[in-house]
Amino acid sequence: MAHHASSTTVESRRILTEEGTLTPRARGKFLFRGDEKVFLRGVSYGPFATGSHGAQFPERDMVLRDFALMGDLGVNTIRTFTPPPEWLLDMAQDHGLVVLSGLPWSEHVCFLDDPAVAAEIRSSVMAAARTCAGHPATFAVLIGNEIPPDIVRWHRPERVAAFLRRLYDDVKAEFPEVLVSFANFPSTEYLDLEFLDFISFNVYLHREPDLRRYLSRLQNLAGDKPLVLTEFGMDSLREGAEEQARFLEWQIRAAAESGVAGTVVFAWTDDWFTGGFQVENWAFGLVDRKRQKKPSYHAVQKLYRCPLPPIVTDPPKVSVVICAYNAERTIDACLASLRELRYPNYEVIVVNDGSTDSTREIARRYPEFVLVDQPNMGLSYARNVGAETASGEIVAYTDSDCVVDPDWLTYLLYKFRDGFVAVGGPNLPPPEDSRIPACVAASPGGPTHVLLSDDVAEHIPGCNMAFRKSVMQEIHGFDPTYRAAGDDVDFCWRLQNAGYAIGFSPAAMVWHFRRNTIGAYLRQQMGYGKAEALLYFKHSYRFNLLGQSQWFGRIYGDFTMSLFSPRPIVYHGVFGRGLFQTLYERPASPLSYLPFTLEWNLVGVVLLAGALIAGAYQAYAAVPLAIALLWSLGTAGRAKVDRRFDGIASRLLIALLVYLGPLARSAQRYLWRLQGSADVERIEFEEVSQRPRIRWWRWQYEVAFWGENGLEKENFLHAVMAFLIPRKYLITIDQGWNDWDISVHRGVFAQSHLKMAVEDHGGTKRLFRAQCRLRPTRLSRLAVGASAALTGGAAYSGLFEVAVVAGSLGLISVAAIAVQNVRLGRVVFHVMEICAKSIGLQAVRERGD
Repeated sequence: MAHHASSTTVESRRILTEEGTLTPRARGKFLFRGDEKVFLRGVSYGPFATGSHGAQFPERDMVLRDFALMGDLGVNTIRTFTPPPEWLLDMAQDHGLVVLSGLPWSEHVCFLDDPAVAAEIRSSVMAAARTCAGHPATFAVLIGNEIPPDIVRWHRPERVAAFLRRLYDDVKAEFPEVLVSFANFPSTEYLDLEFLDFISFNVYLHREPDLRRYLSRLQNLAGDKPLVLTEFGMDSLREGAEEQARFLEWQIRAAAESGVAGTVVFAWTDDWFTGGFQVENWAFGLVDRKRQKKPSYHAVQKLYRCPLPPIVTDPPKVSVVICAYNAERTIDACLASLRELRYPNYEVIVVNDGSTDSTREIARRYPEFVLVDQPNMGLSYARNVGAETASGEIVAYTDSDCVVDPDWLTYLLYKFRDGFVAVGGPNLPPPEDSRIPACVAASPGGPTHVLLSDDVAEHIPGCNMAFRKSVMQEIHGFDPTYRAAGDDVDFCWRLQNAGYAIGFSPAAMVWHFRRNTIGAYLRQQMGYGKAEALLYFKHSYRFNLLGQSQWFGRIYGDFTMSLFSPRPIVYHGVFGRGLFQTLYERPASPLSYLPFTLEWNLVGVVLLAGALIAGAYQAYAAVPLAIALLWSLGTAGRAKVDRRFDGIASRLLIALLVYLGPLARSAQRYLWRLQGSADVERIEFEEVSQRPRIRWWRWQYEVAFWGENGLEKENFLHAVMAFLIPRKYLITIDQGWNDWDISVHRGVFAQSHLKMAVEDHGGTKRLFRAQCRLRPTRLSRLAVGASAALTGGAAYSGLFEVAVVAGSLGLISVAAIAVQNVRLGRVVFHVMEICAKSIGLQAVRERGD
């Protein structure tokens, strides 16, 4: 036939693909063919009864008719459940279609119980891949479709994921250029398939809010990879043809606005053959068996023939602000990408913060952008100048070392439309050209976002954030204290303290160039340490005892925190029948970060130095430092390194950065905290107005205050916090899981839990009862326990010198813990007296007063 290409033609097409002109790629959250960003507008095609040509597809004249109708619909992708023959791939290419080809195998059996079955599956998958993976019309292959949850539970998720990894490697070994995915579904969403080139899900949800929420979840499961909906649809027999049309229209729109890289409607036609039978009682097609268009065809056509993502209606003006200081290396690429934004109503403002290189001259090459020159005043000041200059109702920020996606603003605006006053998105490192920058990009410690839920953030990084200008003015902009880092964290925390939520859009993506040398990376970590110290003085209740920021949400992409943490919990449902079998992450173990702390390593150095001086017990003394180094190597093993540079040398370099980065950060944090603590206001104790009721055996005491001004315990607790925070006390507010209201920390050994109860005595009369319990910190308990274990172990082993030293250190620690707790208890008592007086409460000297 005319559409059956000769072997010479096919071979030339294969060469064209190998040269990369049309090679599919997954880059960040989107798919590309060559250098062109591609949104897959797809329909599923088949399975069909076997035709006269011997394949499970219609006769060739019907395929031609189908492809012509698909072209009119706006389809650019077909998903097949079996590998299409070469003639069909040629026809698809002639009609501008690409193919997601399924590589079928027996997912429904316990395939890992018999090695012969597993081997046969691998062989059949490779045979199927050879029929299509080398053809230029093949966009990607799917190495399976919906393994039943019972089978996954039977084998265990880890074994199933490992088997899919083997199938992936098999295909990649022979066809390294082809994209490979697996069509998953909600019942096995917990499968860890991070090795796939893009993430695929089949999802059937009939309520728009449910779908949008679930798409947000899937986007975060996908991480920094594209998400494709490989199957969704509605039966027009049961729901009606008009309802099917309405349903598919909002489904595709919701998916596009959620940032998916492609959608595949199930199905093209009502002609459906599966399990050896022609299906007669389902009608999911956009056309019927005779290829007559249904209402759903026209509904899908409205979106598939329009630009994706859909254009924002009545788009508000957005002012994009770039703050630049000596950015000549990257700012040209940044501004060039902003010129290509596909958003109809925006301006760009470049604030040149006293650069001494050619930053200003490069910015002047873009006359359509506003350039503001100022002396070097620091990042926060420059951000505020940009906001004051902005004429848009929304101010968006990215950095001069970022390149934005063309649809960046569009995806941000979708979230603003949902009611958020602040929105951010991910920032991903672009591919690097040499080993050291690639290893730095793969190392932890870069700017990232922290999520409270799938679409609500606790923090969005300064390189990708946007705010309503009115809200920025309400909370008085950025704090000029933060000249280089920490400004975004402070602003986000103040925004949330004011009662606002921050939205997160996973598709609002920017490429962020990381530091390209080891020295630059360490200087960046030192800068973050300084910023954390400054943030501590303003938001001390958000930091732990070691001075590290204490997040309520999940830190995106932080593979260090999950290395030695408890395994996630999977909800399977009763008898494993849950339709949505969800993965729940558990909190990270302290062992995941303690060996990277400065404190741990200082103890290790002291122990090793003492052992070397004494000339004995070096092996025991080296244990802490050995653990830190082993943890660094284990963390480096989990890093995502560019395949071009992956190897032992790269992993060792990443391990070095994993080890040195937190130490440099922590050292600067301590240095700046010591400098900032020099001017701490001392607490002036007043004369005691009541005697607390002390229960020594419980290490607690109680006091009471009387008030007739209608205040509640929140007023009292906020007064206590407002008094202690400026004096550098660490405050933790209970989030509903403990039997105390606030926890007050001072030093590494002491903490007090403050709990209040208020008795209502009618009208505005209240009796405030406060209980303060003194508790050793987790670190102090660990120190005492370690000393006791070391003392006992040394004594048992006959190492009496070690036992004496360890026991003495333990006793000293116990004494220090007791003293610090007594001092803290005394301080909290006096602070409560001071604060009660300041808000008009009187001390109750005896119970019953």
